[in-house]
Amino acid sequence: MNAIEFDKVSFSYGKSENGDKVDVLKDFDMTVKQGSFVALLGRNGSGKSTLAKLVNGLLSPVAGKVTVMGLDTADKKNLFEIRKKAGMVFQNPDNQQVASIVEDDVAFGPENIGMPREEMIKSVDYALKVTDTEKFRTEQASRLSGGQKQRVAIAGAIAIKPEILILDESTSMLDPKGRREVMEVVRTLNKEKGMTVIDITHYMDEAAEADEVYVLSGGKLAKSGTPEEVFSDDGLLARCGLELPRFGLIAKKLRERGVPIDGAITDKGGLSEKLCELFRKN
Repeated sequence: MNAIEFDKVSFSYGKSENGDKVDVLKDFDMTVKQGSFVALLGRNGSGKSTLAKLVNGLLSPVAGKVTVMGLDTADKKNLFEIRKKAGMVFQNPDNQQVASIVEDDVAFGPENIGMPREEMIKSVDYALKVTDTEKFRTEQASRLSGGQKQRVAIAGAIAIKPEILILDESTSMLDPKGRREVMEVVRTLNKEKGMTVIDITHYMDEAAEADEVYVLSGGKLAKSGTPEEVFSDDGLLARCGLELPRFGLIAKKLRERGVPIDGAITDKGGLSEKLCELFRKN
């Protein structure tokens, strides 16, 4: 079963200066397999956040159809169930804060969907633990730093036990250590719990660890494939304003200096393997 399907979806915002509507997505097609980890890339304004809101039913397509776990988002009767199945974390955590105390804020989602109290307590405890926010549980959320607030927002999404987790630039306010820790949690949920993950990000190292990478450009899907397939396409990277992952960039610099590293490099393991092969040959 596919977790998410976009079938010829179009969406427009307001009007431009000349009075025309601004098309964000145009005849957009995309399929996300259940249990997959997908990174969504593209320039600012390419439609990534709009796509996330369409999945969660916060927006409705002008044309076409969005299906989440077999449920049509255009049918208002499905929205409650869809939002139980698809948890979302936005870039600005202040937009998701609903309670003054951290523990209450994380518990809001489970309580709102009618989760039994004992299960809710366990779920909140787990969400606080895996996001390293237990020490803030009785503090006022408004007094936390931006990065701490973002962890609480992620905890709130995890607490409802969604089948799909959508991260809309949700690690952008974290330092490298915090970003790494949160992504480890997300990957664990994906691998061990089978949670489908869509990671909308500008961090290429995050995208390099996904099962598939989808690149948006001009309201359409410019390319999809494995990280190796996407990051080996120099023309695509140039057109869409994307960079190589850190270790891919290192490999590129080494090639420019005469080190014969072939193939697409996306992570530390891949680069280490290639360098070890060269050392063995020499």
